Amino acid sequence: MAFPRPGSSYQPCDTFFVESADDVHHRIDPKEQAKLIARERQYAIADQLSTLAKEEYLDDCLSHMLEMDGSTLPDVESIDIQTEIQWFMRPYLLDFLIEAHAAFQLQPSTLFLTINLLDRYCSKRVVYKRHYQLVGCSALLIAAKYGDKKEHVPTIRELKSMCCSLYDEDMFLQMEWHVLQTLGWTIGHPTVDSFLNIALVDKPYDPEVEHLALYILEISLFHREFVSRPSADLAKAALALSRCILNRRQPHHTEWASEYDSATLVGLSQQLHQPSQVLYRKYSSGHYSRISKLLEQFLAHQAAIASGTYAPPSPPTEIPVESKPYAGEVGLATPQKPCGNQPHGYLTPPITPENEGFNNGVPGPNATKTASNMCPASPTPPPTISFSDTQMYDAESVYSHCQQSPQPSHMDFTVAY
Repeated sequence: MAFPRPGSSYQPCDTFFVESADDVHHRIDPKEQAKLIARERQYAIADQLSTLAKEEYLDDCLSHMLEMDGSTLPDVESIDIQTEIQWFMRPYLLDFLIEAHAAFQLQPSTLFLTINLLDRYCSKRVVYKRHYQLVGCSALLIAAKYGDKKEHVPTIRELKSMCCSLYDEDMFLQMEWHVLQTLGWTIGHPTVDSFLNIALVDKPYDPEVEHLALYILEISLFHREFVSRPSADLAKAALALSRCILNRRQPHHTEWASEYDSATLVGLSQQLHQPSQVLYRKYSSGHYSRISKLLEQFLAHQAAIASGTYAPPSPPTEIPVESKPYAGEVGLATPQKPCGNQPHGYLTPPITPENEGFNNGVPGPNATKTASNMCPASPTPPPTISFSDTQMYDAESVYSHCQQSPQPSHMDFTVAY
Protein backbone atom coordinates (compact mmCIF):
# COMPACT_ATOMS: atom_id res chain seq x y z
CA MET A 1 0.00 0.00 0.00
CA ALA A 2 1.38 3.39 -0.98
CA PHE A 3 1.24 5.92 1.83
CA PRO A 4 0.60 9.56 0.90
CA ARG A 5 3.65 11.74 1.12
CA PRO A 6 3.36 14.71 3.49
CA GLY A 7 2.72 17.98 1.81
CA SER A 8 5.20 20.80 1.84
CA SER A 9 4.95 24.51 1.36
CA TYR A 10 8.31 24.61 -0.37
CA GLN A 11 8.32 26.57 -3.61
CA PRO A 12 11.26 26.08 -6.03
CA CYS A 13 13.35 29.10 -6.79
CA ASP A 14 15.00 29.62 -10.18
CA THR A 15 18.11 31.14 -8.63
CA PHE A 16 18.61 28.45 -5.99
CA PHE A 17 21.76 26.29 -6.33
CA VAL A 18 22.85 28.23 -9.41
CA GLU A 19 26.54 29.04 -9.47
CA SER A 20 28.19 31.51 -11.72
CA ALA A 21 31.14 30.66 -13.93
CA ASP A 22 33.47 32.58 -11.63
CA ASP A 23 32.45 30.45 -8.64
CA VAL A 24 33.08 27.21 -10.54
CA HIS A 25 36.42 28.50 -11.82
CA HIS A 26 37.61 29.32 -8.28
CA ARG A 27 36.50 25.94 -6.92
CA ILE A 28 38.74 23.93 -9.36
CA ASP A 29 42.00 22.83 -7.89
CA PRO A 30 44.90 24.72 -9.52
CA LYS A 31 46.81 21.48 -10.10
CA GLU A 32 43.78 19.88 -11.76
CA GLN A 33 43.29 22.92 -13.92
CA ALA A 34 46.95 22.79 -15.00
CA LYS A 35 46.53 19.12 -15.93
CA LEU A 36 43.51 19.90 -18.08
CA ILE A 37 45.29 22.70 -19.89
CA ALA A 38 48.36 20.50 -20.46
CA ARG A 39 46.20 17.66 -21.80
CA GLU A 40 44.42 19.93 -24.27
CA ARG A 41 47.77 21.30 -25.37
CA GLN A 42 49.06 17.76 -25.93
CA TYR A 43 46.03 16.92 -28.07
CA ALA A 44 46.60 20.01 -30.22
CA ILE A 45 50.30 19.21 -30.65
CA ALA A 46 49.50 15.57 -31.49
CA ASP A 47 47.04 16.59 -34.19
CA GLN A 48 49.55 19.00 -35.69
CA LEU A 49 52.33 16.39 -35.64
CA SER A 50 50.02 13.79 -37.17
CA THR A 51 49.22 16.11 -40.04
CA LEU A 52 52.90 16.89 -40.62
CA ALA A 53 53.89 13.23 -40.36
CA LYS A 54 51.16 12.19 -42.75
CA GLU A 55 52.33 14.62 -45.38
CA GLU A 56 55.96 13.60 -44.91
CA TYR A 57 55.77 9.85 -44.35
CA LEU A 58 52.57 8.78 -46.10
CA ASP A 59 54.32 7.78 -49.30
CA ASP A 60 56.96 5.80 -47.43
CA CYS A 61 54.34 4.05 -45.29
CA LEU A 62 52.27 3.22 -48.34
CA SER A 63 55.22 1.76 -50.24
CA HIS A 64 56.16 -0.37 -47.20
CA MET A 65 52.58 -1.62 -46.89
CA LEU A 66 52.50 -2.57 -50.56
CA GLU A 67 55.77 -4.48 -50.16
CA MET A 68 54.43 -6.36 -47.12
CA ASP A 69 51.18 -7.03 -48.94
CA GLY A 70 53.00 -8.80 -51.76
CA SER A 71 55.16 -10.88 -49.42
CA THR A 72 52.33 -12.11 -47.17
CA LEU A 73 49.82 -13.25 -49.78
CA PRO A 74 48.64 -16.91 -49.76
CA ASP A 75 49.15 -19.18 -52.73
CA VAL A 76 45.80 -20.31 -54.09
CA GLU A 77 47.33 -23.05 -56.24
CA SER A 78 48.86 -24.69 -53.18
CA ILE A 79 45.44 -24.69 -51.51
CA ASP A 80 44.02 -26.40 -54.61
CA ILE A 81 46.19 -29.49 -54.04
CA GLN A 82 44.92 -30.10 -50.52
CA THR A 83 43.78 -33.70 -50.20
CA GLU A 84 40.90 -33.27 -47.75
CA ILE A 85 40.19 -29.54 -47.71
CA GLN A 86 37.85 -28.48 -50.52
CA TRP A 87 36.62 -25.07 -51.53
CA PHE A 88 32.98 -25.87 -50.73
CA MET A 89 33.99 -26.19 -47.04
CA ARG A 90 35.28 -22.61 -46.92
CA PRO A 91 31.90 -20.81 -46.54
CA TYR A 92 30.96 -22.93 -43.51
CA LEU A 93 34.20 -22.09 -41.68
CA LEU A 94 33.97 -18.41 -42.63
CA ASP A 95 30.41 -18.19 -41.30
CA PHE A 96 31.62 -19.63 -38.00
CA LEU A 97 34.56 -17.21 -37.81
CA ILE A 98 32.37 -14.21 -38.67
CA GLU A 99 29.93 -15.08 -35.89
CA ALA A 100 32.79 -15.59 -33.41
CA HIS A 101 34.36 -12.30 -34.50
CA ALA A 102 31.07 -10.46 -33.93
CA ALA A 103 30.48 -12.21 -30.59
CA PHE A 104 33.83 -11.04 -29.19
CA GLN A 105 33.41 -7.53 -30.71
CA LEU A 106 36.80 -7.57 -32.39
CA GLN A 107 38.22 -5.02 -34.81
CA PRO A 108 37.42 -5.32 -38.54
CA SER A 109 41.13 -5.81 -39.30
CA THR A 110 41.15 -8.87 -37.01
CA LEU A 111 38.76 -10.76 -39.29
CA PHE A 112 40.77 -10.04 -42.44
CA LEU A 113 44.04 -10.95 -40.69
CA THR A 114 42.45 -14.19 -39.45
CA ILE A 115 41.53 -15.28 -42.98
CA ASN A 116 45.01 -14.30 -44.21
CA LEU A 117 46.71 -16.44 -41.55
CA LEU A 118 44.36 -19.34 -42.30
CA ASP A 119 45.04 -19.25 -46.05
CA ARG A 120 48.78 -18.84 -45.59
CA TYR A 121 48.89 -21.85 -43.31
CA CYS A 122 46.82 -23.91 -45.75
CA SER A 123 49.26 -22.90 -48.49
CA LYS A 124 52.18 -24.52 -46.63
CA ARG A 125 50.76 -27.39 -44.60
CA VAL A 126 48.44 -30.30 -45.25
CA VAL A 127 45.29 -29.77 -43.22
CA TYR A 128 42.94 -32.58 -42.34
CA LYS A 129 39.22 -32.08 -42.48
CA ARG A 130 38.78 -32.68 -38.75
CA HIS A 131 41.37 -29.97 -37.96
CA TYR A 132 40.08 -27.29 -40.33
CA GLN A 133 37.98 -25.53 -37.67
CA LEU A 134 40.83 -25.80 -35.17
CA VAL A 135 43.18 -23.99 -37.55
CA GLY A 136 40.58 -21.25 -38.03
CA CYS A 137 40.12 -20.75 -34.27
CA SER A 138 43.88 -20.64 -33.74
CA ALA A 139 44.22 -18.02 -36.49
CA LEU A 140 41.45 -15.96 -34.85
CA LEU A 141 43.23 -16.18 -31.50
CA ILE A 142 46.55 -15.04 -33.01
CA ALA A 143 44.96 -12.15 -34.91
CA ALA A 144 43.06 -10.96 -31.84
CA LYS A 145 46.24 -10.97 -29.76
CA TYR A 146 48.02 -9.04 -32.50
CA GLY A 147 45.61 -6.16 -33.02
CA ASP A 148 42.83 -6.07 -30.38
CA LYS A 149 42.62 -4.98 -26.79
CA LYS A 150 43.37 -7.54 -24.13
CA GLU A 151 39.83 -7.58 -22.72
CA HIS A 152 38.42 -8.52 -26.13
CA VAL A 153 40.81 -11.39 -26.84
CA PRO A 154 38.92 -14.69 -26.59
CA THR A 155 40.14 -17.28 -24.13
CA ILE A 156 40.86 -20.88 -25.02
CA ARG A 157 37.96 -21.99 -22.83
CA GLU A 158 35.57 -19.75 -24.79
CA LEU A 159 36.88 -21.09 -28.10
CA LYS A 160 36.49 -24.64 -26.83
CA SER A 161 32.89 -23.90 -25.86
CA MET A 162 32.16 -22.42 -29.29
CA CYS A 163 33.54 -25.57 -30.92
CA CYS A 164 31.20 -27.70 -28.74
CA SER A 165 34.21 -29.18 -26.89
CA LEU A 166 35.34 -30.93 -30.04
CA TYR A 167 38.96 -30.07 -29.26
CA ASP A 168 40.87 -30.07 -25.97
CA GLU A 169 42.53 -26.96 -24.62
CA ASP A 170 45.99 -28.42 -25.28
CA MET A 171 45.10 -28.82 -28.96
CA PHE A 172 44.48 -25.06 -29.26
CA LEU A 173 47.89 -24.31 -27.75
CA GLN A 174 49.65 -26.79 -30.00
CA MET A 175 47.91 -25.53 -33.13
CA GLU A 176 48.62 -21.90 -32.23
CA TRP A 177 52.33 -22.69 -31.85
CA HIS A 178 52.36 -24.72 -35.08
CA VAL A 179 50.73 -21.91 -37.09
CA LEU A 180 53.24 -19.34 -35.82
CA GLN A 181 56.15 -21.63 -36.54
CA THR A 182 54.90 -22.41 -40.04
CA LEU A 183 54.53 -18.73 -40.90
CA GLY A 184 57.96 -17.90 -39.48
CA TRP A 185 56.33 -15.71 -36.82
CA THR A 186 55.47 -13.21 -39.53
CA ILE A 187 52.02 -12.05 -38.54
CA GLY A 188 51.98 -8.52 -39.85
CA HIS A 189 49.89 -8.21 -42.99
CA PRO A 190 48.38 -4.95 -44.31
CA THR A 191 44.71 -5.82 -44.45
CA VAL A 192 42.20 -4.36 -46.87
CA ASP A 193 40.65 -2.10 -44.24
CA SER A 194 44.01 -0.40 -43.62
CA PHE A 195 44.24 0.52 -47.31
CA LEU A 196 40.62 1.61 -47.14
CA ASN A 197 41.45 3.99 -44.28
CA ILE A 198 44.30 5.50 -46.31
CA ALA A 199 41.93 6.14 -49.22
CA LEU A 200 39.37 7.84 -46.94
CA VAL A 201 41.67 9.70 -44.57
CA ASP A 202 41.10 13.17 -46.06
CA LYS A 203 37.48 12.65 -47.13
CA PRO A 204 34.32 13.69 -45.28
CA TYR A 205 32.97 10.81 -43.25
CA ASP A 206 30.40 8.85 -45.26
CA PRO A 207 29.29 5.78 -43.26
CA GLU A 208 27.33 4.21 -46.12
CA VAL A 209 30.31 4.22 -48.48
CA GLU A 210 32.65 2.80 -45.83
CA HIS A 211 30.21 0.11 -44.67
CA LEU A 212 29.35 -0.95 -48.21
CA ALA A 213 33.05 -1.22 -49.07
CA LEU A 214 33.63 -3.41 -46.00
CA TYR A 215 30.60 -5.52 -46.91
CA ILE A 216 31.94 -6.07 -50.44
CA LEU A 217 35.40 -6.92 -49.08
CA GLU A 218 33.99 -9.50 -46.66
CA ILE A 219 31.99 -11.05 -49.51
CA SER A 220 35.25 -11.42 -51.42
CA LEU A 221 36.64 -13.62 -48.63
CA PHE A 222 34.27 -16.41 -49.68
CA HIS A 223 35.53 -16.71 -53.26
CA ARG A 224 38.66 -18.41 -54.55
CA GLU A 225 39.49 -15.81 -57.20
CA PHE A 226 40.22 -13.13 -54.56
CA VAL A 227 42.39 -15.21 -52.21
CA SER A 228 45.70 -14.30 -53.89
CA ARG A 229 44.63 -10.81 -54.96
CA PRO A 230 46.59 -7.94 -53.33
CA SER A 231 44.75 -6.14 -50.55
CA ALA A 232 45.40 -2.71 -52.09
CA ASP A 233 43.69 -3.69 -55.36
CA LEU A 234 40.70 -5.13 -53.52
CA ALA A 235 40.33 -2.04 -51.33
CA LYS A 236 40.43 0.43 -54.24
CA ALA A 237 38.07 -1.64 -56.38
CA ALA A 238 35.58 -2.14 -53.52
CA LEU A 239 35.63 1.57 -52.74
CA ALA A 240 35.02 2.52 -56.36
CA LEU A 241 32.19 -0.02 -56.63
CA SER A 242 30.51 1.21 -53.46
CA ARG A 243 30.66 4.80 -54.69
CA CYS A 244 29.15 3.73 -57.99
CA ILE A 245 26.30 1.85 -56.28
CA LEU A 246 25.53 4.71 -53.90
CA ASN A 247 25.89 7.33 -56.65
CA ARG A 248 28.77 9.11 -54.95
CA ARG A 249 31.44 11.14 -56.67
CA GLN A 250 34.53 9.20 -57.70
CA PRO A 251 37.93 10.50 -56.49
CA HIS A 252 40.07 12.83 -58.54
CA HIS A 253 42.54 11.23 -60.92
CA THR A 254 45.47 12.53 -58.86
CA GLU A 255 44.38 10.60 -55.75
CA TRP A 256 45.73 7.18 -54.87
CA ALA A 257 42.33 5.47 -54.79
CA SER A 258 41.43 6.58 -58.33
CA GLU A 259 43.77 4.04 -59.98
CA TYR A 260 41.78 0.83 -59.45
CA ASP A 261 41.78 -2.36 -61.48
CA SER A 262 38.64 -2.57 -63.62
CA ALA A 263 38.84 -6.39 -63.84
CA THR A 264 38.83 -6.63 -60.04
CA LEU A 265 35.85 -4.28 -59.86
CA VAL A 266 33.89 -6.36 -62.38
CA GLY A 267 34.78 -9.55 -60.51
CA LEU A 268 33.53 -8.09 -57.23
CA SER A 269 30.30 -6.88 -58.82
CA GLN A 270 29.55 -10.40 -60.08
CA GLN A 271 29.68 -11.88 -56.55
CA LEU A 272 27.15 -9.58 -54.87
CA HIS A 273 23.98 -11.47 -55.77
CA GLN A 274 24.11 -14.35 -53.28
CA PRO A 275 25.99 -13.31 -50.14
CA SER A 276 26.27 -15.43 -47.04
CA GLN A 277 23.21 -15.23 -44.80
CA VAL A 278 25.42 -14.72 -41.75
CA LEU A 279 27.14 -11.82 -43.46
CA TYR A 280 23.80 -10.44 -44.68
CA ARG A 281 22.41 -10.40 -41.13
CA LYS A 282 25.58 -8.79 -39.82
CA TYR A 283 25.35 -5.84 -42.21
CA SER A 284 21.57 -5.49 -41.96
CA SER A 285 21.88 -3.94 -38.49
CA GLY A 286 21.75 -0.22 -37.87
CA HIS A 287 25.39 -0.27 -36.75
CA TYR A 288 26.37 -0.90 -40.38
CA SER A 289 23.75 1.47 -41.87
CA ARG A 290 21.63 -1.55 -42.98
CA ILE A 291 23.81 -1.61 -46.03
CA SER A 292 23.01 -5.21 -47.01
CA LYS A 293 19.33 -4.35 -47.47
CA LEU A 294 20.23 -1.28 -49.48
CA LEU A 295 22.45 -3.36 -51.75
CA GLU A 296 19.68 -5.93 -52.16
CA GLN A 297 17.25 -3.23 -53.28
CA PHE A 298 19.81 -1.88 -55.74
CA LEU A 299 20.41 -5.32 -57.27
CA ALA A 300 16.66 -5.98 -57.58
CA HIS A 301 16.22 -2.63 -59.31
CA GLN A 302 19.02 -3.40 -61.76
CA ALA A 303 17.59 -6.86 -62.47
CA ALA A 304 14.17 -5.36 -63.21
CA ILE A 305 15.72 -2.89 -65.64
CA ALA A 306 17.69 -5.65 -67.39
CA SER A 307 14.64 -7.89 -67.77
CA GLY A 308 12.47 -5.08 -69.12
CA THR A 309 9.82 -5.44 -66.40
CA TYR A 310 10.66 -2.12 -64.80
CA ALA A 311 8.78 0.90 -66.07
CA PRO A 312 9.53 4.38 -64.73
CA PRO A 313 6.57 6.00 -63.01
CA SER A 314 4.63 8.34 -65.29
CA PRO A 315 2.49 11.25 -64.11
CA PRO A 316 -1.26 10.51 -64.14
CA THR A 317 -3.13 11.88 -67.13
CA GLU A 318 -5.87 14.28 -66.11
CA ILE A 319 -9.14 13.71 -67.98
CA PRO A 320 -10.90 16.96 -68.97
CA VAL A 321 -14.01 17.71 -67.00
CA GLU A 322 -16.15 17.93 -70.15
CA SER A 323 -15.21 14.43 -71.29
CA LYS A 324 -15.56 12.67 -67.95
CA PRO A 325 -18.49 10.22 -68.01
CA TYR A 326 -21.38 10.82 -65.69
CA ALA A 327 -21.25 8.27 -62.92
CA GLY A 328 -24.51 9.18 -61.26
CA GLU A 329 -23.15 11.46 -58.57
CA VAL A 330 -25.62 14.19 -57.83
CA GLY A 331 -24.03 17.63 -58.01
CA LEU A 332 -20.70 16.38 -59.34
CA ALA A 333 -21.31 16.23 -63.07
CA THR A 334 -23.93 17.20 -65.63
CA PRO A 335 -25.06 14.61 -68.15
CA GLN A 336 -23.96 15.60 -71.62
CA LYS A 337 -25.84 14.73 -74.76
CA PRO A 338 -23.49 12.86 -77.10
CA CYS A 339 -22.90 14.75 -80.32
CA GLY A 340 -22.62 12.93 -83.62
CA ASN A 341 -20.08 13.55 -86.33
CA GLN A 342 -20.47 16.99 -87.82
CA PRO A 343 -20.58 16.80 -91.63
CA HIS A 344 -19.05 20.24 -92.27
CA GLY A 345 -17.87 21.29 -88.87
CA TYR A 346 -21.07 23.21 -88.00
CA LEU A 347 -23.60 22.33 -85.35
CA THR A 348 -27.05 21.26 -86.51
CA PRO A 349 -29.50 24.13 -85.85
CA PRO A 350 -32.34 23.35 -83.50
CA ILE A 351 -35.77 22.66 -84.87
CA THR A 352 -38.09 25.65 -84.63
CA PRO A 353 -41.47 24.87 -83.03
CA GLU A 354 -44.25 25.01 -85.54
CA ASN A 355 -46.75 27.43 -84.01
CA GLU A 356 -47.92 30.93 -84.62
CA GLY A 357 -45.98 32.28 -81.67
CA PHE A 358 -42.59 31.27 -83.15
CA ASN A 359 -43.48 31.44 -86.82
CA ASN A 360 -44.20 35.17 -87.23
CA GLY A 361 -47.94 34.62 -87.23
CA VAL A 362 -47.91 32.07 -90.06
CA PRO A 363 -49.83 29.02 -88.95
CA GLY A 364 -48.08 25.76 -89.49
CA PRO A 365 -49.60 22.44 -90.40
CA ASN A 366 -49.66 21.28 -86.77
CA ALA A 367 -50.81 24.60 -85.31
CA THR A 368 -53.44 24.53 -82.57
CA LYS A 369 -55.93 27.04 -81.32
CA THR A 370 -53.76 27.97 -78.38
CA ALA A 371 -51.04 29.23 -80.68
CA SER A 372 -52.77 32.63 -81.09
CA ASN A 373 -52.40 33.21 -77.37
CA MET A 374 -48.61 32.75 -77.53
CA CYS A 375 -46.25 35.70 -77.58
CA PRO A 376 -45.50 36.75 -81.19
CA ALA A 377 -42.01 36.88 -82.57
CA SER A 378 -39.76 39.89 -82.04
CA PRO A 379 -40.66 42.69 -84.46
CA THR A 380 -38.38 43.46 -87.36
CA PRO A 381 -37.59 47.10 -88.00
CA PRO A 382 -39.16 48.46 -91.21
CA PRO A 383 -36.74 48.82 -94.12
CA THR A 384 -37.50 52.52 -94.57
CA ILE A 385 -35.97 53.67 -91.23
CA SER A 386 -32.59 55.39 -91.41
CA PHE A 387 -29.73 53.71 -89.53
CA SER A 388 -28.01 57.02 -88.97
CA ASP A 389 -31.01 58.47 -87.26
CA THR A 390 -30.09 59.67 -83.78
CA GLN A 391 -33.53 58.80 -82.50
CA MET A 392 -33.63 55.49 -80.65
CA TYR A 393 -35.86 52.76 -81.91
CA ASP A 394 -39.13 52.55 -79.96
CA ALA A 395 -39.83 48.88 -79.57
CA GLU A 396 -43.15 49.31 -77.72
CA SER A 397 -44.81 51.45 -80.39
CA VAL A 398 -43.74 49.17 -83.16
CA TYR A 399 -44.74 46.13 -81.16
CA SER A 400 -48.21 47.55 -80.49
CA HIS A 401 -48.50 48.66 -84.12
CA CYS A 402 -47.72 45.18 -85.33
CA GLN A 403 -50.40 43.80 -83.11
CA GLN A 404 -53.01 46.21 -84.44
CA SER A 405 -52.22 46.16 -88.13
CA PRO A 406 -50.06 43.60 -89.91
CA GLN A 407 -49.28 46.04 -92.73
CA PRO A 408 -45.75 47.44 -92.81
CA SER A 409 -45.20 51.01 -91.85
CA HIS A 410 -43.63 53.57 -94.20
CA MET A 411 -40.53 54.68 -92.21
CA ASP A 412 -37.19 55.73 -93.61
CA PHE A 413 -34.80 52.83 -92.80
CA THR A 414 -31.68 51.97 -94.72
CA VAL A 415 -30.70 48.33 -94.58
CA ALA A 416 -27.18 48.23 -93.25
CA TYR A 417 -26.83 44.51 -92.79
